[in-house]
Amino acid sequence: MIDVRYERGVFLPQQNLWLDPWEAKEFAFVSHAHIDHIAPHREIIVSERTARLMRARLAGKRKEIILPFGQEKDVRGMQVTLFPAGHIFGSAQLFLRTENDSLLYTGDFKLRRGQSAEPAEWTAASTLIMETTYGIPRYRLPPTEEVIAQIIAFCRDAIENDEVPVLLGYSLGKAQEILCALAGADLTPMLHGSVYQMTRIYEQYGQEFCHYLRYHPNDLAGKVLICPPSANRSRMLEKIPRKRVAMISGWAVDPNAIYRYQVDAAFPLSDHADYDDLLRYVELVGPKRVFTLHGFAAQFARDLRARGIEAWALTEENQMEL
Repeated sequence: MIDVRYERGVFLPQQNLWLDPWEAKEFAFVSHAHIDHIAPHREIIVSERTARLMRARLAGKRKEIILPFGQEKDVRGMQVTLFPAGHIFGSAQLFLRTENDSLLYTGDFKLRRGQSAEPAEWTAASTLIMETTYGIPRYRLPPTEEVIAQIIAFCRDAIENDEVPVLLGYSLGKAQEILCALAGADLTPMLHGSVYQMTRIYEQYGQEFCHYLRYHPNDLAGKVLICPPSANRSRMLEKIPRKRVAMISGWAVDPNAIYRYQVDAAFPLSDHADYDDLLRYVELVGPKRVFTLHGFAAQFARDLRARGIEAWALTEENQMEL
């Protein structure tokens, strides 16, 4: 089978290919443009939209091997296909086919259909390397429509009470999903500068949003302010005398989320697969073996083994057992 190693990142030694490594490498696949998944690599396999977002987020030059979704290409003698991951705009999974074997690496992914990311696709593979952020049973997310209705009600209630509703979500991915969720709600979003920058790139590729404004401190009344989580407790927000702040995150299913994030409310809208969808994805791919990454990787691997599936968490501790 295809050899899989873990050395502060997933490494395929036979192909000399790194998958979302933490540190700069000679040759790597970058699944999406979140900061914790990009580094100044020399040469990368990437989707077109992720390449564009990386140029805006990471300085420096690199050789980009840009692949379209769903088309097998020869890359350094490897047969590689990218599939949409459903995580954020441009996020991709990598499928590697050899003469006698196959491997699918998910990167961060989501099966539920979002409004600002390409819907996830998949294919059968002998080896599945999957992210398991929500890899324990307590992380079962409520229906998306229900959560969106709660967010809209939160915003309307704040505005009716002459308060500014502030929604916290990562500037790339989550913020655009929030923006889509507000469409048709008769609310006017106002975007933090970093959110605005990323949103404009989405629009260059044809993504449509409801009418929004760029942040201006003197025009907040009656608006919904969308900011990255780093803005919470910042001077920008401290200057707003009457506000109500909500964190938008899958971790909001935890009962103590509002205390953890020091906010007034928390809503479980996520760009990751929840526990049930992680299990469903394994069924869809039908692998002979599974390697888990991130979040509750060891716990999810144990759950899979209990179901009769060979599964191991990809960590240094498990390296000798792979």
